[in-house]
Amino acid sequence: MTDPIDRLDLLTLTGLEVFAHHGVFDFERRQGQRFVIDVALRLDTQGAAAGDDLAQTVHYGELAEEIVAAVASDPVDLIETLAERVAGVVLTHPPVAVVTVVVHKPDAPITVPFADVSITITRTASV
Repeated sequence: MTDPIDRLDLLTLTGLEVFAHHGVFDFERRQGQRFVIDVALRLDTQGAAAGDDLAQTVHYGELAEEIVAAVASDPVDLIETLAERVAGVVLTHPPVAVVTVVVHKPDAPITVPFADVSITITRTASV
């Protein structure tokens, strides 16, 4: 049997770059660094498409601005906390049923060569 979530449409925002001051170490908080955010929203867009009606979907331009503002504010230690914050912002939009958030920290203070550090979380809207 197919999961009802799999029948929902998928809207993605990929590669939102934000300079912010998150991290466990004092120098991360002081100097700041780049974070890259990806979000994947599960929602039903049939009504929006049928009526060509933005009010029945998510305005991804405004959502991108909200996400960037949330990431840029109030420093936290963990990218896990940051991912939860972003998920909370996305889930304030009623058409969204499920969101997957990836927070990349490509300039993390790691002493060995690496390409990226990221956390991926998936959260569901409360009914």
